[in-house]
Amino acid sequence: MDHVKQVLAAWLLVGMGMIPPGATGQTDVNKEPGTARFGNPTATARQLQDLFYGVVKSVDKKELVLEKTKFGIDQAILLNKKTKYVRDGKASKFEDLRKGEQVWIRIKTDKKTGEMTAKVVLTGVIAPTVQK
Repeated sequence: MDHVKQVLAAWLLVGMGMIPPGATGQTDVNKEPGTARFGNPTATARQLQDLFYGVVKSVDKKELVLEKTKFGIDQAILLNKKTKYVRDGKASKFEDLRKGEQVWIRIKTDKKTGEMTAKVVLTGVIAPTVQK
């Protein structure tokens, strides 16, 4: 019971600012922000916010249909010859897209028609390949 009282007293003094946190034997293990599994989680999220996310429902040479998008409905994204494909940070091809996989897409929206065309389709581990 004495040990419990000592620990509580130490935390009380730390909370009051009378003892620095390191003096109690408690230290911050992850002081640097880049300690997440795939790099800095904040920086990665910031880079992903401009990408369109969805799960592949169907795919053909001209169109990629996604479900679970931010719109809450199935969304068609046009594909063309200029569309680039990246899987796990390496160049990929159209044939590697599979139904049911998660994709992040850099899109270009036509201002007149509202049609969305894929510029880059990212799949797999995407953190190192997000830069524009």
